[in-house]
Amino acid sequence: MSISEARIETVHSQRYLGQLCKHFGHRIPATQEGDTGRIQFPAGICSLSAEPGLLVLRMEAEDELARRLVEGVVGSHLERFAFRESLTITWAPQSAAA
Repeated sequence: MSISEARIETVHSQRYLGQLCKHFGHRIPATQEGDTGRIQFPAGICSLSAEPGLLVLRMEAEDELARRLVEGVVGSHLERFAFRESLTITWAPQSAAA
């Protein structure tokens, strides 16, 4: 299992969480419940959490290649949704026990 996390500073964390879940939900399983969400890509799963001033994305995939693929897809969509602000999306590998 390959896991990574991105902690993105933004005052629009709730909005972006909703946009990502709704957008991907048109094609693949995606759910949102309050301040959390989950998007199930064929290559892996993205768990989302909106906190005050912070959007947390957690990626889980079978291997590093699949994880990086999903990171790229989610990251590029988030950048498009947040075109009015300059977000910094940095993925940090996590241990499987994290």
